Amino acid sequence: MDTFGFAVIAAGVILFSLVSRRLQASIITGPMVFAGFGLLIGTGGLNLVDLHFGHGFIHGLAELTLILVLFTDATRIDLRQVRRDHDLPLRLLLTGMPLTIVLGTVVALMLPLGLAFWEAALLAAILAPTDAALGQAVVSNARVPVRIRQALNIESGLNDGIALPLVLLFACLAIEFHAGGNEQNWVLFGAKQILLGPLAGLIVGGLGAWMIDRAVSSGWMSEVFEGPAILGVALLAFAGAELIEGNGFIAAFTAGIVFGNQVRGRCGFLFEFAESEGQLLTLLTFMVFGAAILPDAFAAMNWWTAFYAILSLTVIRMLPVTVSLFGSGVKASTVLFLGWFGPRGLASFLFALLVLEEAAPAAQGTILTVTVTTVIASIVLHGLTAAPGAQRYATAMQKTDASAEAKPVSEMPTRAGIATGKRT
Repeated sequence: MDTFGFAVIAAGVILFSLVSRRLQASIITGPMVFAGFGLLIGTGGLNLVDLHFGHGFIHGLAELTLILVLFTDATRIDLRQVRRDHDLPLRLLLTGMPLTIVLGTVVALMLPLGLAFWEAALLAAILAPTDAALGQAVVSNARVPVRIRQALNIESGLNDGIALPLVLLFACLAIEFHAGGNEQNWVLFGAKQILLGPLAGLIVGGLGAWMIDRAVSSGWMSEVFEGPAILGVALLAFAGAELIEGNGFIAAFTAGIVFGNQVRGRCGFLFEFAESEGQLLTLLTFMVFGAAILPDAFAAMNWWTAFYAILSLTVIRMLPVTVSLFGSGVKASTVLFLGWFGPRGLASFLFALLVLEEAAPAAQGTILTVTVTTVIASIVLHGLTAAPGAQRYATAMQKTDASAEAKPVSEMPTRAGIATGKRT
């Protein structure tokens, strides 16, 4: 990218920052603005910035953003609190998410998308994670019952890391199916990725937490450097796993869980970082999405890819959520609310970008097109409906007996307010 391209991007960041507070009260979200900005300045618009799918800048930005998102999301989740009083997200994760992948696979095979079984499963797994940040007005609206807000928050924080091993496994199986390779190849690959990645994360996350905690307690570490050290743990977990042929992203997620649950009192900087520098990385990723990916996706899009995208945001999400919440005691309006506000965003896009760039199954074009179509539809539809939907749902809850929804639960930090620019 040349100097002029950097200047254009910098100017866009400044202009958005200048009106960010105004946008907090509107239905216009950060991802909407930056995806549209990217489309405007990229090859599909004014062609001011030379960004394309194979650009090294895109891969580096996507890789760094995914590492930080997985790590910071994991550190936010207190597993003890989840087990104690957060049954709704456990239902969504342990029942709803597997059913979403199964249903997504079946629908992909039924539609004329040209996908083989493992390619359909890969698409379903890529689109399974939700991104609560795209509906930030929902998880930050104090009128929405805490139990419901936290269900979406915790689900979003954990499901990307849970889905990642399946994404990697299905990608490998899709490649081996078309190549006719030896099944032992993908068994060995899958074992290394799924076993060595968490092992590296456990070691680096646990050791990093212990060292930082001891250094602070003994007065050896300056408070200023606590934050950089924590970020170093995330990056070291990724690099360490890659060095031993494990998956670095799984390692980053595992390290985040271990670190966050071992030294919860020292994650304040990490959350602040996610709301500043981390937020900028995320918004730049959406800009790259609009500049480098959207034009080609629009050209390749057809009625069937659009139909699958709509089904992914509705039936494929809502039916499993309904099944998973059966017997929970929550009202039908709550089931509908939780079912609709399962946006597909950053994780799905990054999974598709990184996995397809490195693995490249035969149907990578179709998988990427469907993923991009689903994500852009989610950015727009969930962005527009988040604020009014949350207000309407909160009003309905106040007019009825919502004892199940009002059950007291412990609050955990939400992801940075990238949708509105508001700190949470």
